[in-house]
Amino acid sequence: MRQLFANRTSSILLQEKCDEADEKSVSKQKPGDESGNTVVVAPPEFRFMYPEFLPDPAMERRNRLKEKLERIDMLQRRSVVEIPEFYTGSVMAVTVADANSPNKFARFVGICIQRGGSGLRAWFILRNVVDKQGVEILYEMYCPLIQKIEVLRLERRLDESLLYLRDALPEYSTFPLDMEPERRLNNSVVPINPLKVKLRPRPWLERWERQNLQGVEDLNLPQRFYDKAEKVAKPWEKYDLMLQYRKTIPAEEQEKIFSDVHSQLQQQEFKRKMRRRRGTDNEQ
Repeated sequence: MRQLFANRTSSILLQEKCDEADEKSVSKQKPGDESGNTVVVAPPEFRFMYPEFLPDPAMERRNRLKEKLERIDMLQRRSVVEIPEFYTGSVMAVTVADANSPNKFARFVGICIQRGGSGLRAWFILRNVVDKQGVEILYEMYCPLIQKIEVLRLERRLDESLLYLRDALPEYSTFPLDMEPERRLNNSVVPINPLKVKLRPRPWLERWERQNLQGVEDLNLPQRFYDKAEKVAKPWEKYDLMLQYRKTIPAEEQEKIFSDVHSQLQQQEFKRKMRRRRGTDNEQ
């Protein structure tokens, strides 16, 4: 009788521990529908970290089945090649397979000046000044030729696009090709670089005075340029709710997409940690 009571007590204690572990693991979950299923809630910053998982908001290009199949392919590609978190303004290094290279690989280091696209068509542009010549390479994020993507300096800038670096002084786009990655604490906030770039004198590739740029120093242009910029400006667009609605994905749909992506990315991260542990154990 005592043995039976002891067994029941140990089973109850074991069940309580399992329940506590389940509560901790479901700390970022919320109750779902009436069937009792739980829904994983992705962090709100996912829409900035992984914008390529959101479909094209243009309704004439929407296809639910195609979007779901693309997300499956994207997650499978991420299980093979780790694509780290990065933003416009981050300094990155990309290694691609190159049949014409002596070692069959080519590595390029540069600052991310723009990223865009959705699904498997997601892309980003790296810029660097090599031998006093500006070099830009557009990479397709899920291209099978990409072997490795590294983030050497994770940071953000004041503007979402840094195309004005093409008209800036070379020192703002010059990075050593053998640059080492900077250490960053886990779960630390991504810093915002408040650097303001100084542009070269006109002529420029674009009319930068007509864009609301925060990361550029005073352009020192005659007043007539600012008067023309004010005439072509459209300040009412920020109050156009329908325009914003057509340019974005509804929040409910974003939450559903990122909840699926979040669970898959967690599983991939867990598998990577297990591989690293096995590698360190084999070395020891």
